[in-house]
Amino acid sequence: MEFKHSLARRILIAFVLMTSLVGGTFAVGIIEVVHLIEEQLISRDLNNELNRVLTESHAAGRPPSLGSDTRFYSSDGPAPTAVPENLSSLTPGFHEVFEGRNSYHALVREIDGHRYVMLQDQSDFEAREQVLYRVVMVGFVLSVLLALALGWVLARKVIEPVVRLAGQVRHRDQLLGMAPPLAPDYAADEVGQLAQAFDDTLGRLHEVLNRERLFTSDVSHELRTPLMVLATSCELLADNSHLDPRGRVQVQRIARAAEEMRDLVQTFLMLARSQRDETNLAPQASLRSVADDLAVQWREHIENKGLSFEYRPGPPQEQRYNASFLRSVLGNLLRNALHYTDSGSIRLVLEERGFVVEDSGVGIPEEDREAMFRPFIRGPARRGDGLGLGLSLVQRICENQGWAVRLSAMEPTGCRFQVDLKAGDLPAN
Repeated sequence: MEFKHSLARRILIAFVLMTSLVGGTFAVGIIEVVHLIEEQLISRDLNNELNRVLTESHAAGRPPSLGSDTRFYSSDGPAPTAVPENLSSLTPGFHEVFEGRNSYHALVREIDGHRYVMLQDQSDFEAREQVLYRVVMVGFVLSVLLALALGWVLARKVIEPVVRLAGQVRHRDQLLGMAPPLAPDYAADEVGQLAQAFDDTLGRLHEVLNRERLFTSDVSHELRTPLMVLATSCELLADNSHLDPRGRVQVQRIARAAEEMRDLVQTFLMLARSQRDETNLAPQASLRSVADDLAVQWREHIENKGLSFEYRPGPPQEQRYNASFLRSVLGNLLRNALHYTDSGSIRLVLEERGFVVEDSGVGIPEEDREAMFRPFIRGPARRGDGLGLGLSLVQRICENQGWAVRLSAMEPTGCRFQVDLKAGDLPAN
């Protein structure tokens, strides 16, 4: 499992690990060196003392003169100096022997089948050695704690430019066209290069946004004018008494298509140049009023295709939403249901939190459902000459308004789109 830490914490961890490794190596080295020197010095002293006893006292048959902390044992000596049973199993050489709380260093030598043991009490030395070991361990712990404190301070100092740069980039004012560049505030190092890269990227972004604003402004003017001409012409043609019924139906279709196109243009313009708070200032309407209008509009198309259309308006609702966006979402889902349903029914059900559009069409495989909300992705049937932008537009509007759209399957075939218009009101987990 990969653990993600902040940059400061990673620097702190690396600093502490490095100090622990170096300090631990030195601590272990000190302990080993002390132990090695202890063994060599004591072994040399015991060896010299044993040589003196054997040449001066034991050879002459006299008891050896030893210090209070040293004992001499011989396998060929009298009972008081005979080798004790616990030392008889020791091999020739230097040993550490423990008797209760007392610690001894023993030197064993065999000469002509006789065993000689020189034993020296090292309890005081061992106590001092333990104090030394404790001092080394305390020093190691203190060095790690000091490394922790220094690492925290140094990490803060080292990443201070990065934190400042991140805060500036994250600030919304930095996206404004008049915002000052970031690079002059930093040295010509890696952070300065990163700041320069942000300046270059933000500069290109501002250019793109300016071009988009100009484009949307032009589209708003250029497209609305011919749409108004179409709508006016259709009204004049509809008032013409010389039109036959078939021509009047065609005029109504043109008028309806012009109205849909005007709503679609308005929707795209609002998405292109507005944020959610701004789009909420657009004309508002209740879900019930929008659904009533679209149910009347689409019922004729659905029934002309031989399908049954069921509309359940549910209880009245007072909450109001962006009318253009709500019409686009609901209209696209009804159009999608009509397009991919050859037989059966289409249902529109209003709920407390939103609405549901169900159809008995060809359906969408489970592995393809998530991709259906991406631009230029069409269902497996790929009917007609559509570009696959309808569901993508639905998803984009829902994200802009804080709504939620979910796609599930119907039994035995078909799709179920559920739109939650109050998803943005739910508290974050």
